[in-house]
Amino acid sequence: MSPSRMLLPSTSLKRFPIRPQSSRLPNIHHPTTRNHSSMKDKATVIDEFNGLVNMSSGELSEWLKEDASISSGWTKDGTGETVGHQSGRHIVDILENNPDMVPEKYRDGDIDHMRKVVSYCKRHLAQEEQAKKNTNSKSYKSLKNWGHDALKE
Repeated sequence: MSPSRMLLPSTSLKRFPIRPQSSRLPNIHHPTTRNHSSMKDKATVIDEFNGLVNMSSGELSEWLKEDASISSGWTKDGTGETVGHQSGRHIVDILENNPDMVPEKYRDGDIDHMRKVVSYCKRHLAQEEQAKKNTNSKSYKSLKNWGHDALKE
């Protein structure tokens, strides 16, 4: 038989091999999956929070009263208040309850929220240059609701 008339084996199985179930990696990026070993310790969270939140409780309280603050962001639970605005109120509470930033005086709920603030601010500062350039941008207003004034950097 000539080479041009030979039948070639099917390659479809070679392109899409089936891996055994045991070789599949866990989905560590799924939102409900927690990787506690990579969770920052309390001291790191406190340090990063105090570095990223560069507004005083008074400055943040005044900002949260402005229309730009109230209307910035998205609502989660139908209350009409944005997630960032709720966060800002919690940050004011944290700052007022522990103005000297004594690590032992933070409550467990404070640390949990501080962890969210650190995550939010770091993520948005890395992604959104508008926050640093335009005070009318959604990025700037949203970060300010989370206690970070990009103009103070």
